[in-house]
Parts: sequence; C-alpha cells; structure tokens
Amino acid sequence: MSDPTRRIVPRQRVPDLSLALAGGGSWRLSDQKPQNFTMLVVYRGLHCPICKVYLRDLESKLQSFRKAGVTVIAASSDTAERALATEQQWGLALLPVAFGLPLQRAREWGLYVSSSKGLTPLGIEEPAHFVEPGLFLIRPDRTLYFASIQTMPFARPPLDEILYAIEFAIARGDPARGEVTDIATASPVQ
Repeated sequence: MSDPTRRIVPRQRVPDLSLALAGGGSWRLSDQKPQNFTMLVVYRGLHCPICKVYLRDLESKLQSFRKAGVTVIAASSDTAERALATEQQWGLALLPVAFGLPLQRAREWGLYVSSSKGLTPLGIEEPAHFVEPGLFLIRPDRTLYFASIQTMPFARPPLDEILYAIEFAIARGDPARGEVTDIATASPVQ
C-alpha cells in the first residue's frame, strides 16, 4: 500500500501515466512532446455536474491552450462506457478524454479518492470509488510545474487564470515554486 500522504513535488519528475482514450486509442505522458506544458485535468467522472461545466469550459479554451504550447488531456477513473458518454453528452469534440485512472495511481499523484453517496443531481449513480479533481502542469521533461489538488468538486482553478498564468510564466521564465522538501534546513523569513 502506498503512503496516502505522499506528494509529488515541483521540479521533480512525476510518475508516468498511461491511459486509454474514450472512443479508442491510448495516451501516455512520457510520449507527450509539448512546446511548454502538458496539462492533465483530472475530473470526478460522468456523474459530476460541476465537472461537466468545467470540462465544457476547457473545451471552449482548448485552442488558446494549444496556442500557448500546452497539450491538454482530461482523465477520470470512469469506465470506457462512462467516458464515451461524457464525451458525447457533454459535447466534448476536441478535448481528449481518458478513462480508467487506477485509484492506486491517482494516490501516487497525490489525488484524493471518495466513495459513492448514490445518485447525483444529474441522476447518475456515483461509482463505488472515484478520484477527486486535480490539475497538473507538467514540463516537457516530465517535471511538475504546477498542481492543484482538491478534496471536493468545487473551487477549481479558473481556466482563464491558468491560461494567463502560463503565458506570464513562459514570458518571464518563472521556475516552478514549492520545491523545498526539507523545511528543517530552510531559512526563515528575515
């Protein structure tokens, strides 16, 4: 069993990830060759009405992210059938949707896992267990640049702000922040 408190750390390599895509094919993080970043957006699944709004917003901004040199993928622990329904029912024609994120692998990424509470406002049954949201920006060398990991479906990073921050960071050459792992030797603020 992995350590549930494990965190991925900025400027360090993230675990590789290989997932199947809704409608066929596969996606592997180590195969990505973005100009600037790969953006991995983890969503809760077909049952989540907030995910539906968030991924539709992402779909509408996908070209802007691509222009900024960012490749984008949405992923969940849903089944193939539910992922295909997500694409079709949510109108996601451009956004690649991956499925089958193993819960153990999700934990390696620092993501939280929830258990079902039954039907959602969309009238869809939650899976027995599923992953809570996360958004990751990964550099071409597979090191973590940015992470937002949540325990609930609400208060996700606004995509307009993420896009602006990416453009700003690229222009300035800003390094990833939050890289200090040994706070015992870190200097206090003077």
